[in-house]
Amino acid sequence: MKLPNGVTGFYDSKVNNPPQVDGKQFKRLCFDFASCNSGKVIDFITPQYPSNFYYAHVEIAGNRFYILLNEHYPYLAFASVVEVGNIKFINKPVLYEIFSSFYRVIGTGELHAPLNQHLLKQTELNSAELEQIAYWKPETIGQIIFNYWD
Repeated sequence: MKLPNGVTGFYDSKVNNPPQVDGKQFKRLCFDFASCNSGKVIDFITPQYPSNFYYAHVEIAGNRFYILLNEHYPYLAFASVVEVGNIKFINKPVLYEIFSSFYRVIGTGELHAPLNQHLLKQTELNSAELEQIAYWKPETIGQIIFNYWD
C-alpha cells in the first residue's frame, strides 16, 4: 500500500497540508448504517489530539465494534478495540460493500502488513512523518494510518 503525504496527520509546511475527509458524511453514514440494521451508534468521536482519525462505536444485534476513518484520506477500517496505543483491527466483510462506495476499506491483511525500509521508500510521506515514524517505531501499516501520536 502506498502511503500518501500527510496520512499520519503530520506535515512539514503549510504548502504541504494533507487533504481533509468529510467528517459529517462519515457520521451520517455510520448513523444510517446503524439505524438500517436495528442498531445504534454508542459514540462518535472526531479526531482530537493526539489521534488522526474519526471513529464510531456501534452496536448491531448485540455485537459491538468500531468503524474508523483516517482524518485526511478516505481510508476506513474496523476494530474490536480502540484505545490509545491499542487498536485491534478486524475484518467485517459484510460491511465492506456498504462503505466501499465512499471509502477505501482496508482489511487486516494490509493493516497488519509489517513496516519496513523498502515500503517506506515507496511512500509519499513527508519529512515530518518520517521523523514521527522514527520516534514512535510503528510495526505495521495500520499503526501509521490510525495513530495516537503527539
